[in-house]
Amino acid sequence: MSAFGRLFLGLNLLMAGLLFGSIALAEVPKRIVSVGGSVTEIIYALGQQDRLIGRDRTSSYPAAALALPDIGYARALSPEGVLSVAPDMIIAIEGAGPPETLDVLENAQVDYVPVPEVFSADGITEKIRIVGAALGEETEAEALAQKVEQDLRSAEADAASVAGEHPKKVLFILSTHGGRVMAGGANSAADGIIRMAGAINAVTEFDGYKPMTDEAIAQAAPDVILMMDRGGDHGIAIDALLAMPSIAPTPAAQNAMVVRMNGLHLLGFGPRTASAITELNQALYSEAD
Repeated sequence: MSAFGRLFLGLNLLMAGLLFGSIALAEVPKRIVSVGGSVTEIIYALGQQDRLIGRDRTSSYPAAALALPDIGYARALSPEGVLSVAPDMIIAIEGAGPPETLDVLENAQVDYVPVPEVFSADGITEKIRIVGAALGEETEAEALAQKVEQDLRSAEADAASVAGEHPKKVLFILSTHGGRVMAGGANSAADGIIRMAGAINAVTEFDGYKPMTDEAIAQAAPDVILMMDRGGDHGIAIDALLAMPSIAPTPAAQNAMVVRMNGLHLLGFGPRTASAITELNQALYSEAD
């Protein structure tokens, strides 16, 4: 056979392999571990939950996700816990860790997809597109992203209208362990949702979550205290909270203005955030000043 003939035959065999699967192409991941409540919510919203074989402890919505094997807390993962369910892909929110665990996972010949965490409408839609691309569901993800974006813009506009020219100052308290207030500052999920709900974060002097002195809280003078609705340090009774020396002098304490919401709904920044904006806005402005 001539060189041309051999080339022609080879091309035909290659095309046949591509068409009929005798040559392996990149396989679609079928065994996925999701790390991060919003990542898991997005996978369910895209209708791809049948591919999930594990989730982290923050992935508590929808309720069906709780039936999946729990591979640990997002920020305290162990390689053994994650790899025990034999995933072929791990989709993890930014901040998952610790770093040494991520090093092991990324070297375990398992696809690892990091998902950036940006606390804004654009950040949420970018999450959706990244997760969708990882799943090979780009078209569905784009449709979901556009719907979520529309819902978010509408919720934000309504919230701003309700707030008007007198937005509330809100102090988000992560915990009160040992009588110390751990509050949410700038560039945090708490800061993002407070602003999107038509209010002002009372604390912008630091980033993330840090303890505050009694004097700093008094100076911040929040109109409302915002907390997650769960047990432990977050379950302090309202009377005890408002009687704390750091809280008692504030307008929030004087008017008994405390709002509690489900943590994942409030701070998850996923497909349900538009409803979180509306719920928080209604709670903040349900009573006249």
